[in-house]
Amino acid sequence: MSGRKNAGRTSPWLLILISAGCFCATYNFLTMHGRGRDGPRKLLGGGGRGSYGSRSGSDPAKRFHVALTATDALYSQWQSRIMHYWYKEMRDRPGSDMGGFTRILHSGKPDGLMDEIPTMVVDPLPEGKDKGYIVLNRPWAFVQWLQRAKIDEDYILMAEPDHVFVKPLPNLAHGDEPAAFPFFYIKPTENEKILRKFFPEEKGPVSKIDPIGNSPVIIKKAQLEKIAPTWMNVSLKMKEDEDTDKAFGWVLEMYAYAVASVLHGVHHSLRKDFMIQPPWDLKTENTFIIHYTYGCDYTMKGQLTYGKIGEWRFDKRSYLESPPPRNLSLPPPGVPESVVTLVKMVNEATANIPGWEDER
Repeated sequence: MSGRKNAGRTSPWLLILISAGCFCATYNFLTMHGRGRDGPRKLLGGGGRGSYGSRSGSDPAKRFHVALTATDALYSQWQSRIMHYWYKEMRDRPGSDMGGFTRILHSGKPDGLMDEIPTMVVDPLPEGKDKGYIVLNRPWAFVQWLQRAKIDEDYILMAEPDHVFVKPLPNLAHGDEPAAFPFFYIKPTENEKILRKFFPEEKGPVSKIDPIGNSPVIIKKAQLEKIAPTWMNVSLKMKEDEDTDKAFGWVLEMYAYAVASVLHGVHHSLRKDFMIQPPWDLKTENTFIIHYTYGCDYTMKGQLTYGKIGEWRFDKRSYLESPPPRNLSLPPPGVPESVVTLVKMVNEATANIPGWEDER
């Protein structure tokens, strides 16, 4: 990929902003972030634009840019490669409104996938600011990308490495109403006392907060440009608040996006058909994305043994230090179709991605 350059360094102004955790100053400070100690910041890799040429057949006004946040850890890399493979497979099929693709790499430096996946390198939070919660870098990564990238599409899909497209994805948003997947464990009304620290009573009942995270979400670029800085600051504030951090744990950043959205008057259309999550969801026929965040453990008779390592299993956490090998064994008879499809799609991707098991 041409035009790859050094990512630059974090601006001192950013450090002041993050330390202060100031909500109202976000926009002014971030526009000042364009120049670091080495002069104007420069982009690497894809620069935020897809590298596959123009689309035909899809309404240009409905196309969305696929934005994937990731790190340079091998665990994130192999998932990103599979995700990107299935994006390419589905992008130009009938019914797709997919546009360009960008992996937003928030490790601060290029990695071995720059030539394989369109990528923009952005800065992580200052050391120690995420307090070991790596996902806290996601909103800051989006702030930087939206500020600096040239994005041709009017809409953006916020996605994750462990997403697999099982069919072409249309634009599920309706004008100014974004589309999002409702998560059963995001429960604003059951956490009113905590959420009132970030969503004051004058803003209305906490039931106005959508039960969502930031991904998957299809949203207008103009809306996300306004929401992202607030999302970043709410995330940091929540992490700094001991009670909130304890209550929300690993879904803290999801609550922060939901709060930031409603603070900007944005409400989402809740689409249960957006994605499924095996092993709990059994079929792929009425969905667009498989999210393989949960381990899938079964006996050889096809019985689920969740919470206990099965005789047959597929769990992404089994591959923290190395990618899954090609040609994984298929599940035994009786295992739900969603799990079978997932493993088959992983196998197809790894069989066709060049240098799959090479060190990156």
